[in-house]
Amino acid sequence: MMFSEKEIFNILLAALFAVSILVFMILFFLKAPYGRFTRKNWGLRINPKVAWLVMESPAFFTIIFCFLIRDNQNSIVTLVFLALWIIHYFQRTFIYSILIKSEKNTFPVLLILLSILFNIWNGYLNGRYLFHFASWYETSWFKDPRFIIGIIIFFLGFAINLHSDHILRQLRKPGENGYKIPTGGFYRYLSSPNYFGEIIEWVGWAILTWSLAGLAFAVFTIANLTPRAIANHNWYISRFPDYPKARKAIIPFIL
Repeated sequence: MMFSEKEIFNILLAALFAVSILVFMILFFLKAPYGRFTRKNWGLRINPKVAWLVMESPAFFTIIFCFLIRDNQNSIVTLVFLALWIIHYFQRTFIYSILIKSEKNTFPVLLILLSILFNIWNGYLNGRYLFHFASWYETSWFKDPRFIIGIIIFFLGFAINLHSDHILRQLRKPGENGYKIPTGGFYRYLSSPNYFGEIIEWVGWAILTWSLAGLAFAVFTIANLTPRAIANHNWYISRFPDYPKARKAIIPFIL
């Protein structure tokens, strides 16, 4: 029995929603073994600089590939969508990886392989939807409240994510390896504002594209980062007796 691409697309889309639920539950019991939660029982490990470059680049190139093989005339709206995706993943792939200060081999190859799989999967769903299956984006979409609200949320999240990562990088002086309490920016309210920024960035994407593929990405981001943020928050509290009590893990004033 042969499936059409549309049927395969829908299966992969539904599977991403299902996997998100599974990931959300698993990560409350199994912390991803990198950063402060790194462990030695996950096999071969490489430098985080190389790891982030290798595992994030598929998301960057997959959506470009989907654009290049498009078989319909895309509107200026979908080109804006492409630009937004590239802005995020160029920074995450080529800039963020360079700025990482760690020189130790602490990132497990197994986790890299899983990330590559997800980024190809997710890049295909979003790219193929925008440049093949969707045909309803007209220039008038720029005036639609969903686009306007979504793009504001997208760039707000992008800015919070960038600024929070910058604060983290400045905590350690050359030669230092220990952890400190980050301050400033959204760290006044959260233990992991970098994750909060990424979550609302992709929620904004889901709104501005008004697509199930975008929604699936946002749901997976929430499922992946929320347990990690809660684990980070509990780790800070257990390690630093003077940790600010008003801070929350991932949602200001709430969680």
